[in-house]
Amino acid sequence: MACISSETERYSFAAGPAMLPSAVLAQIRDELPDWNRSGFSMLEQPFTTSAFKQLMAETEQDLRTLLSIPQNYRVLFVQGGASAQFGLVPLNLLRPGQSADYLESGHWARKAIVEARRHAPVSVMASGSTQNFTALPAAQDWQCDPNAGYCHITSNETGNGLQLPHFPELSVPLVADMTSDFLTRSVPVERFGLIYASAQKNLGVAGLCLLIVRDDLLQPPQPSLPSALSYAVQAEQQSRFNTPPTFALYVANLMLRWIKYQGGLAAMAAATERKSRRLYACIDHSGLYHCRQPAVDRSKVNVCFELREPRLLSAFLSEAEHVGLHHLAGHAAVGGIRASLYNAMPLAGVDRLVEFMTRFERIHG
Repeated sequence: MACISSETERYSFAAGPAMLPSAVLAQIRDELPDWNRSGFSMLEQPFTTSAFKQLMAETEQDLRTLLSIPQNYRVLFVQGGASAQFGLVPLNLLRPGQSADYLESGHWARKAIVEARRHAPVSVMASGSTQNFTALPAAQDWQCDPNAGYCHITSNETGNGLQLPHFPELSVPLVADMTSDFLTRSVPVERFGLIYASAQKNLGVAGLCLLIVRDDLLQPPQPSLPSALSYAVQAEQQSRFNTPPTFALYVANLMLRWIKYQGGLAAMAAATERKSRRLYACIDHSGLYHCRQPAVDRSKVNVCFELREPRLLSAFLSEAEHVGLHHLAGHAAVGGIRASLYNAMPLAGVDRLVEFMTRFERIHG
């Protein structure tokens, strides 16, 4: 297959850090030497200046508007990524003697469970392990403890290609790792005690983790918990107890503006639906490609599938790169192929992938 020309558009289907919209990249490029006419780059901005505080306030307000976040929730901008929250959630939310319930839905839910168990008692209220995490446990099978400190879910499993379509109303605080499908659809924030999400999928670049936490769950830190890792302390200090990830915050601000300009979360959800439907249709009507996940559980943002002829995987990935379709290898723990369709991925990128897959099957199938 001929190599891609320098003029041909390249698309990254990476699960993260993901591609950014070209308009956002252009603005970063233009503003990098001199942000806000300050004479200094954003990389050099002190987080204590009034200009940067205003940037943080605008970022929070844009997020509140997009998600209709109620006033009794705090928005926090912290470091450490979602994986750090696997341990910080129980350390911040559980009181002495309390346990937590977890939905074991896939690779990232299992990692959250393992880390949480280092700090507190954890019960698995339902698991997809019996089906090798190719389907989600049915909601009616969830065994929730009404005395649990919280119930933790992973809204979208990037490695397993699974996504929760709905969120239950529970008697205990619902906690969600929404890293990979955050801002791809509207969510009923009022049903949650805590939502956390790293930024490098749909909200910008790596380094920033965003938290939306209900006021009544903020409590003084345990003696063993450093103040910088306390939700209550960060809320009191408006996410400036220590230096926040300034550049990642700036990019998140640009991404939120871009989402608003595109039409908000309704537009993001509609675009995600179009992109995923087109790719799944290609897979389901194929004799070479196969998706093990049932349609009702399939992720709209991380489309995971396999080749019925595994020996062709290396050729598929290599030839895809030659035509500008990059980072399509599945998660290392799962294998196969994965196409991440985050907000910045245009429909044209999916069309190009479908065209390539059709041609590849015609030649190799």
